[in-house]
Amino acid sequence: MRYGISNLSIVPVRTDPSETSEMCTQILFGEHYSIVDENKKWCKVVLAFDGYSGWIDQKMVHEISEKSFLLLDQHPLTVTTNPFNIVQPEKGYGNFLIVAGSSLPFYKSSNNTFRIGEEGYTIQGDKIFPARKNIRNLMIENALKYFNSPYLWGGRSPFGVDCSGLAQVLYKMAGLQIPREANQQALMGENITFVEEALPGDLAFFDNEEGKIVHVGIIWEKNKIIHSSGKVRIDNIDHFGIYNIDTGRYSHQMRLMRRIIPSLD
Repeated sequence: MRYGISNLSIVPVRTDPSETSEMCTQILFGEHYSIVDENKKWCKVVLAFDGYSGWIDQKMVHEISEKSFLLLDQHPLTVTTNPFNIVQPEKGYGNFLIVAGSSLPFYKSSNNTFRIGEEGYTIQGDKIFPARKNIRNLMIENALKYFNSPYLWGGRSPFGVDCSGLAQVLYKMAGLQIPREANQQALMGENITFVEEALPGDLAFFDNEEGKIVHVGIIWEKNKIIHSSGKVRIDNIDHFGIYNIDTGRYSHQMRLMRRIIPSLD
C-alpha cells in the first residue's frame, strides 16, 4: 500500500475519479492518508484523521513511507488556529499560506519548525497542541474567526466550509477528533435534553422532513448558535430549531443535541 500527506494548503477530495465529480471533503495541509486504489489520473485515499475516503488528483499526491505514516499516527498533533499562516520551506521557492486547522507534522516549538518527509518548514503565527483546559472558550474563539466565511459543500477552510466541516475543524483545533459528516457526529457523546442545559461548544443537530440529519451547529450561548448556512453565521436557537434573525423564520428543525467535550472542562 502507498501513503501520502498533503503538502498543499488544500486538496479537494471528490466522490468519483473525475474533475466534474462533486467535492465531498478537503485534505488540509499536513494531513496524511493511505492510498487504497488508483488509476492513471486519480488516487482513492482514506484519511487517517477521520477515515473519510474519496478521490484526489494524482498530481496532488505527495508520497511518504509507511514508517513516516505510522510515526505520524503516534506523534502529538499540533494544529494551526489562525485563519491563515505563512509557511516557509527550507528549500525551494518562496512562502505560501496554509489555513486554520492545518497539521504541523513533527513540530518543534523551540524554533517553529516541522517537517514533511525529508522536507523542513518554518511557520509564523499561532499554533496549538491538544487542548487540556478551557476547551469551550477556545472553540468559540476559533469559531468566531470563521464568521461570514462562505458555505461550500465539502469545504473545511475559511475560504469555504460546510456545516459539519466547520464542526470537525473546530473540534480538531481544540484537540478533539470527530467524524466528517453530521449524522456520524450525532452518534458521539451524550444526549442533552434541553437547550437551557447546553454549554458553549456542544453540538446541535437538525433534520429534514424525512427525519434525516442534514445540519449541525455549535452552541455559543444558550440561545445562540454558530453554523454554516449560506455563510458562517450566528442565529438564535430554541427547542424548535434555528431561528434565522435575517428572515425572521425558522430555517432548521431541531433533532437533538450532543455533548462531546469532556465534562472535566
